[in-house]
Amino acid sequence: MPNLGVPELLIIACVLVLLFGAKKLPEMARGVGKSLRIFKAETTKLREEDDEYSATQAAQPAPAQPQPQPAQPLTAAAPSPEEQARQLEEQAAKLRAQASVNKNA
Repeated sequence: MPNLGVPELLIIACVLVLLFGAKKLPEMARGVGKSLRIFKAETTKLREEDDEYSATQAAQPAPAQPQPQPAQPLTAAAPSPEEQARQLEEQAAKLRAQASVNKNA
C-alpha cells in the first residue's frame, strides 16, 4: 500500500469536513482523545493488577495438590438424576469457594 502524501491527506481532510461539518470535527476529536485517555488508564491499571497478582503468586508457596478421593464402591442402584444434579451443584459450590479463596489470597 503506497504511503499517504500531503495531497492525499488534504483530500481526506476535505472529505471529512464535507461529511461532518467544520463544527463537529473538533467535538469528535475531543471525544476520541477522551476515549483514548480512559482506555490507556484502564489498560495501565490492568497491567499493574497483573503485576501485583504475579508478584503475590511468586511469593506464596505452591498450594498442595488435593488428594484424590478413594473410589466409592458401586452400589446396586444408580443415583437418580436429581441426586446427581445435587451432587454436581455441591461440587461446583466447593470449587467456586476454593477459587474465591485462591483469588483473594
